Amino acid sequence: MRQHPVVAVLLATTMIAGLPAMPAMAQDAAASAPIAASTAAATPAPQGTIRNITVTGTQRLEPDTVLSYTKLRVGQPYSQEILDQALRDLYETELFADVQIRNDNGVLTVEVKENPVINRIVLEGNKRLKEDKIRPEIKLAPRQIYTRSKVRADVARIVELYRRQGRFAATIEPKMVQLDQNRVDIVFEISEGPKSKVRQINIIGNEKFKDGELRSQMVTKQSRWFRVFSSGTSYDPDRLAYDQQKLRQFYLTEGYADFRVISAVAELTPDKQDFIITYVVEEGDRYKFGDVKVESDIRDLSGDSLTRRLPMKKGDWYNAKQVEDTVDTLSETAGLFGYAFADVSPDFNRDKDTLTMGINFKIANAPRVYVERVDINGNTLTQDKVVRREFRLAEGDAFNSFLVKRSKDRINSLGFFQEKLDIEQKPGSAPDRIVLETNVQEKSTGELSLSAGYSSLERFIVAASITQRNFRGKGQELRTSVNYSAYSKSIEVGFTEPYFMDKNIALGGDIYRRDLNSFRYLTSNTRDTTYENTSTGFQLRAGVPITEYMSLALRYQLNFDDTTLDRATYYTDGVCDPLLAGRYLCDAIGKRTTSSVGYSLIYDTRDNRIRPTRGQNVVLSQDFAGLGGSVRYVKTRISASKFVPLGAGFIFSLSGEGGYIHSLEGERRDATGELVEKVRLVDRFFLGEPQFRGFDIRGVGPRIVRRYYSATVTDGVATGVENTGSNNRTDDALGGKIYYLTRAEIEIPLGSGAREMGLRPSIFMDAGAVAGLKRPGLINGNGQFAGYCSATGQTTVKAGGTAANPTCPANFGTDYSVSNGFVETYLGDTLKPRLSVGFGVNWNSPFGPFRIDIAKALLKEPGDDNKLITFNVGTQF
Repeated sequence: MRQHPVVAVLLATTMIAGLPAMPAMAQDAAASAPIAASTAAATPAPQGTIRNITVTGTQRLEPDTVLSYTKLRVGQPYSQEILDQALRDLYETELFADVQIRNDNGVLTVEVKENPVINRIVLEGNKRLKEDKIRPEIKLAPRQIYTRSKVRADVARIVELYRRQGRFAATIEPKMVQLDQNRVDIVFEISEGPKSKVRQINIIGNEKFKDGELRSQMVTKQSRWFRVFSSGTSYDPDRLAYDQQKLRQFYLTEGYADFRVISAVAELTPDKQDFIITYVVEEGDRYKFGDVKVESDIRDLSGDSLTRRLPMKKGDWYNAKQVEDTVDTLSETAGLFGYAFADVSPDFNRDKDTLTMGINFKIANAPRVYVERVDINGNTLTQDKVVRREFRLAEGDAFNSFLVKRSKDRINSLGFFQEKLDIEQKPGSAPDRIVLETNVQEKSTGELSLSAGYSSLERFIVAASITQRNFRGKGQELRTSVNYSAYSKSIEVGFTEPYFMDKNIALGGDIYRRDLNSFRYLTSNTRDTTYENTSTGFQLRAGVPITEYMSLALRYQLNFDDTTLDRATYYTDGVCDPLLAGRYLCDAIGKRTTSSVGYSLIYDTRDNRIRPTRGQNVVLSQDFAGLGGSVRYVKTRISASKFVPLGAGFIFSLSGEGGYIHSLEGERRDATGELVEKVRLVDRFFLGEPQFRGFDIRGVGPRIVRRYYSATVTDGVATGVENTGSNNRTDDALGGKIYYLTRAEIEIPLGSGAREMGLRPSIFMDAGAVAGLKRPGLINGNGQFAGYCSATGQTTVKAGGTAANPTCPANFGTDYSVSNGFVETYLGDTLKPRLSVGFGVNWNSPFGPFRIDIAKALLKEPGDDNKLITFNVGTQF
């Protein structure tokens, strides 16, 4: 705490176990009253009449104002009791720090010391709670009269605020700093202390279930090192009551219908750091279901038919959760037939002798309901029609609970509103009318991103993008982006109109320019640029629904590609040299035009397209290149995913994808006349980071590994030795014509604190492969040596042989050298699965989305490049 120029006077020290203490200065002032009284009692003045009253010591108050708080008046009789009462009356005003009454035979002198005026309120020591949270709890304010009762009340409110934050060890020490002109600064010195954790949870009376099993049902958790990100380890009285309900629910689902919590006590440890919670429970007997049936008064619902579909049967263990779910299911079933307000009530028949629970589900008669109107509230930017067109029900339609839920899912999938959206069902103007009221809370749909980051994939990244997903409140999407990194540069502009001319037809388009500098690995950490590919083009898109869950997307794309190699590095005499670049790279260079049409058939039942928790998605896509242009192929892809909630916030997802590209062109040959792969390098599929975790970028599939050798010549015989320097090999991924990739992932829920931070951890398993190329032409064949033979007076020619024994022509004699030698090996062209497992974390950090994955490759093939840790920050993933 900073030192004040005036010595601070201790007012009170308040701790959580007791009330605030009286300030030391106030104690002295309060003590003066009985002292004055006792002095008067020791030398009692005779009873008589007040002859004169003088008030001294006032600064802000008038003497008459001081006397107005008492019953003392000139000419009235007085006694010791009357004087004592006057003292009490003046102290009760809390305007005075000290009061004394002197009596000189009826001449009274009232000496007062006024309480000071507050100059300012100062908070010190608060780090966990900011001032804007504490200030509203403080009722004292500048220019008010200081009173100790107000200080005590403010201290109590601040302590309670910290208790609600779980900091029961917090102490507040108010201090008063004297200033001139009877002014003071009030300083609240705050010692926040740590959050009070739950050290132990004891359960007494449980015989059927172990303590650990019961603790797992509670929201409150025992404080342990591995729960560092959990907010459930902090003590919360409200959570204590909720946990009692969780215990009861658990026992009721296990058949213990008579279970009850006798007591729940939370004790604060002596050091005020932790709590020990003790539950005393009574389990009771376990019940089974007796006779269960459904009685329906609604004409369209058959009680016998519904009874046969009940999930519980006679003799099953009683499960209260199953009963609740059955009530909801029967209500939804009635809603499907248009009975929105059907009343489903279970009647219980408990037999304690046989320990059975019979249940009769009664569905009361109700009118069939029609939608009177649809109300939309809370949308200030988004136009009503944007929300209304996602409704599967309109005014006048028969009510259908399934379509209401479907409407909610579609509105959530827009991404324009907060996730906690609900469609309330309210009675209309008649018993058979219903009003669907949608209360939305808009969130920001515009994104301006200017970022610099680092990616394990592309090193340093600079990105700028502007996206408006709800342009002009019409649900349109407008986006533009610029990205720059060591290996890629791009600029794109796109626009999508989801409902063209207010019809259920989506139209959109994109214009782009993308420059890619492909690379190959020299070592595990070193890369160099191989080919450069520039793509310029545009795409037009249209989409129409076929059914509620199926839609068709059509597209046309025109793309201009230019693939080049660095002439200084890979050319000899103005021609691409296979010895330097490899035949596969020499074959890839050139300009081409791709004009293609395509379609996607989409089946989507996910509850939310942005962050799904249940449902499935299947997409079949095909693109046909050859509508003009110089490239002809058919590319087919299929992908599918399924999301299943596992309960307690866990979400399981299973996805798979695959593709195949088939060339429609004739045979192609290289400069040597050898047949080459008809599908060009830039049109093939590649697999690796980031799609396939556990492997490096383009780390899976067909590739050519070139190992470099040096040769020594002894008596005309050359011996090859593999280089051991930093540039001893190159690794070029060739991609493939066919691929598949599958993923299984479980998203793990965290506490509310971690959720607010945007942390979403998961564990996963990935498997896949890419293959299907025609075996590329290699220099001198697979595993054969290639290089140059040089000798005095001889023309330099290509060397042959093997890596161990390079060969040159016999006429070179014994005085020659072999240089730039290497061996090429073709690896990885197999559909055998590669497999990796690991865990990762998504984090919506303040400086941009961040993803880190740690994955171990368990299955791989020779040539594959695995990678343990991958991360991305500063750009979308």
